[in-house]
Amino acid sequence: MKVLIVSEGKHEQSGALESLVRRLGGGEATYEQDKISNSRIHAYHGRGDGYFKRAVRWLLEAERRGVDVLILLVDEDGQRERLTQITTAQDTTQSHLRRAMGVAVRTFDAWMLADESALTSVLGYEVNRRPDPETIHQPKEDCAALLEDSPNDMAQSEMYAGITDQVDLGILSQRCPLGFGPFSTRVRAVFA
Repeated sequence: MKVLIVSEGKHEQSGALESLVRRLGGGEATYEQDKISNSRIHAYHGRGDGYFKRAVRWLLEAERRGVDVLILLVDEDGQRERLTQITTAQDTTQSHLRRAMGVAVRTFDAWMLADESALTSVLGYEVNRRPDPETIHQPKEDCAALLEDSPNDMAQSEMYAGITDQVDLGILSQRCPLGFGPFSTRVRAVFA
C-alpha cells in the first residue's frame, strides 16, 4: 500500500507523523511525504474555503501520483474554521481515494506534550504533567524549553521522533480530543 503524507512543518516531515501513522495501523505501508505548501500544487478552484480547497487539491494530486491513501494534517494555529474545512474535505465525494485528514489543535507540537511518561523517557529527566496540550498557546516553544533542560543532546525533531515512538496513543487521544482524537480514528479506518 502506498501512502502520501502531506503536512506543514519540518517536525512532521522529519518522521514523527509517519511514526504515529505506522502505530495507528499503517505499519506495512510505503510512504512518501510532501509539504502542504508545495508551490507546484495549486488550490482547487471550486467552491469552498481555503483549507478545504487545499485539501481537495491534495486529493486530486494523490490520485495523480497513484497512491492508495492520503494522510493530510494541518495545524489549527488558532483558526477554528480549519476544523470545519478539513472535516468537509474528509467527507467530500469529489474523490473516492481513501483518506485521513486532520487538524492538530493548536499545532502538531501540542501532541508532543500529552504524555509525561514519554517526555520523561525521551528527555532523560522527570517531566511533570503539562496543561491540556490543546490549550497551550505556544506548544513549540514549550517543547523547546523542555528540550533545553534535557541532559540528552538532540535536535527538536529527534525529540519528536522519540516521543511519537513511545507516546501512549490512548493518552494522546484523551488529552488532545479535538485534534488527535478524530485524526487517529480516521487513520485507523483507512488501514482497517
